[in-house]
Amino acid sequence: MPTHKEKLWGGRFDLPTNKLVEEYTASLLVEPRLAPFDIQGSIVHATMLAKEKIISKDDANTIIKGLNQVKKEIENNEFIFDIADEDIHMAIEKRMTQIVGSVGGKLHTARSRNDQTTLDSKMHMRAVIKSVLAQILTLQEEIINQAQKNIKAIMPGYTHLQTAQPILFSHWIMAYFWMLNRDFSRFEDLYKRMDECPLGAAALGGTTFNIDRHFTALELGFSKPTENSIDSVSDRDHMVEFTAIAAMCFMHLSRFCEELIIFSSQDFKFIELSDDFCTGSSIMPQKKNPDVAEKMRGKTGRMYGNVMAMLTIMKAIPLAYNTDMSEDKAQVYDSMDTLMSSLNILTPMIAKMQICADNMYKAAAKGFSNATDMADYLVRKNIPFRKAHEIVGGVVNYCIKHQKMIEELALEQMREFEPSIEEDVYEAIALQTCVDTRNSYGGTGTKAVLEQIEQAQKILNLCKKNL
Repeated sequence: MPTHKEKLWGGRFDLPTNKLVEEYTASLLVEPRLAPFDIQGSIVHATMLAKEKIISKDDANTIIKGLNQVKKEIENNEFIFDIADEDIHMAIEKRMTQIVGSVGGKLHTARSRNDQTTLDSKMHMRAVIKSVLAQILTLQEEIINQAQKNIKAIMPGYTHLQTAQPILFSHWIMAYFWMLNRDFSRFEDLYKRMDECPLGAAALGGTTFNIDRHFTALELGFSKPTENSIDSVSDRDHMVEFTAIAAMCFMHLSRFCEELIIFSSQDFKFIELSDDFCTGSSIMPQKKNPDVAEKMRGKTGRMYGNVMAMLTIMKAIPLAYNTDMSEDKAQVYDSMDTLMSSLNILTPMIAKMQICADNMYKAAAKGFSNATDMADYLVRKNIPFRKAHEIVGGVVNYCIKHQKMIEELALEQMREFEPSIEEDVYEAIALQTCVDTRNSYGGTGTKAVLEQIEQAQKILNLCKKNL
């Protein structure tokens, strides 16, 4: 067990840290993913210290050489992560100092672990967001592919999970493109809000050394330094916000998965999921279970819980830094990993999904999905919509009692409900007509959906170009 003399902050203490305390407070075991960013930040900090003549160029070069060696050790899995080092910052600095000697102690001049940990988390998160954005675009691309391939497929649209109106399958699946598009924009906005560099805020009040925070910010890929040193080290908004945006995105994924589960069931059979994205039953040999979609649906609970965890951790914390904030990582990393793996697996699952167009069409022909179109037909006969609604409601009631569909009624039977109905009503309430005439902007008509897909493709191409 290390003595208090071996701690980088141990000069103040008479007793070594209790082993139970080390195990309880250490955050090191969840932080290895921060190592590249911690080292990058330290290299830039050492460079800035030399530029401002706070340390010599030789000392800076020695420190940077040591940091690069630590980086190689980590990359080659030769680095030993010891919880006695508390966190990734202390672990890297300690190992670097072992390599280069006492000059390594100069690296921490004009900075604190408080600004260092915020810097690392922001740099890491910005890199993760870039990966998330790329994954969202890949999934959106597959959604467009399915919409284009199946542009003729008609399915029932639902409200309250009851048959409502016939729609194009392409229109249904494109709804998820636009949900993901909003998720994309939210992650983009978060990325922009993280464009200020906290390094140089030090513990909470800045530093007495003549540092160049603008140089440091630009070298690390930020546009400017943060404006308030107290806020800089106590800010975890980005951690809360990431979990919140990820949870919203997962809410969309859960809705997608729920419909895939329903539509792949034998009672619907609108889609067929590929065998390699399903599992079987241990007792029922006929079963093909959509376990991937169900698992993803279940993970939504964790994603929501991570948001509440972050909000609760940050609740009523006084300024500035408090160790409560070191609890920010586990749930944020869980949200990151869960979202990335889910987007990654959902994309090929959608790509390999088969559409059962005939089953969709048969289902759309049931449930009086053309009732609204009959009402619209009567409106064009100069009947007020509310009156037309009442008339068609009566027609539907009659059909239910006599086990018929509207289009199966003879013209004379229809005229008993409204004398102005003519032969052209059958064309007006035909399934294909019901879909094709809904060409209002954003509607389910083939023309409108093709325009929607074209617009989505333009957005996708622009996002890819700007990523």
